Amino acid sequence: MKNYLAQYLRSWSSIALLFCVWQPGASAAPVPVRNVKGTVHGFLQMSSDDGHVVASGDMVQVAHGSQVTSRLVFTFKDGSIDDETTVFSQRPNFQLITDHHIQKGPTFPQPIEVFIDCRAGKVIVRSTGKDGKEEVKTSYLHLPPDLANGLVSSIIENIRLSAPETKVSVLAATPTLRMITLSISPVGEEPFTLAGLSRKAIHYEIKIELGGVAGIVAPMIGKQPPNVEMWIIGGPAPSFLREQGPIYPDGPVYTIELASPTWQASHESGN
Repeated sequence: MKNYLAQYLRSWSSIALLFCVWQPGASAAPVPVRNVKGTVHGFLQMSSDDGHVVASGDMVQVAHGSQVTSRLVFTFKDGSIDDETTVFSQRPNFQLITDHHIQKGPTFPQPIEVFIDCRAGKVIVRSTGKDGKEEVKTSYLHLPPDLANGLVSSIIENIRLSAPETKVSVLAATPTLRMITLSISPVGEEPFTLAGLSRKAIHYEIKIELGGVAGIVAPMIGKQPPNVEMWIIGGPAPSFLREQGPIYPDGPVYTIELASPTWQASHESGN
C-alpha cells in the first residue's frame, strides 16, 4: 500500500485527484478592463531550459464589439500541437465565454482536450487512458465569474501597478477537474534591451494555490507546483513580453517570448 501511494503522488495533479473532489469554492470578482483588446497577429517562440527553440507560435486575435476571439497555436518540432482558442467579453470586465484547449503529440505525456462553455456551465474533457482508448467526460458545473482559462496574460496586462496581489480562478483538467487559484503579484521592474536600447519590463510572479487538503500536503511532500513568471511592457498599451513555467502538470520549464521574422539573405546584385 505504501509503494502504491508513493507512485500515485508523483505529480501535483495526482495530489489534487487523491485528496480533493471538485468544489466551487470562493471566487474573486472579474478583473476590470483598462485596455481594450483589438485585432492583432503576433509571433512567439518556445524554448527549452537549454535555450533551444522547440516550438513556434502564432497568436491571432479578432475583436467584434465587446467580444474577442483569441487563438494561440504552438507547433513543435516533434510534431506536437498546443492549440487554445479563447472567446471572452471585455466590457466592463473580462468574462470568459468559452475556452477550447488541445495538447497532443510526443511532447505531452498525456494528450488532452478540454472545452469549457461558461454560459452553459459545461465542461468536456477528452483524454487517452492507460489502455490507449479515448475517454470523454462531460460535466455541468457552477463556474465562477473570475474564471481565467486562456486569459491570464490579458488579465496581467490590465492589473494596476498599485495592486499587491490579484487572484483569479482556473479550471485544471488532469483529466480530473480541479479548480485552482492563481495568485498574481508584481515583483518589480527589470531591464532588457531592444535594438541596443535599454528598456524596462514589469515582472510578475504567478503562484498556483491548490487549496483544501491538497494545498496543505503538497509543500510537505515537495509537490507544490512551481511558480510561473511573466514579464510585460507597461505604459499606455501594456503587452506581453515573456513567460517562464511548465505547460503541463509536472512538466519541464519552458520560456515563451516574442519572436521576430528571419529573412533570407538578399541575392547579390546582378544574380
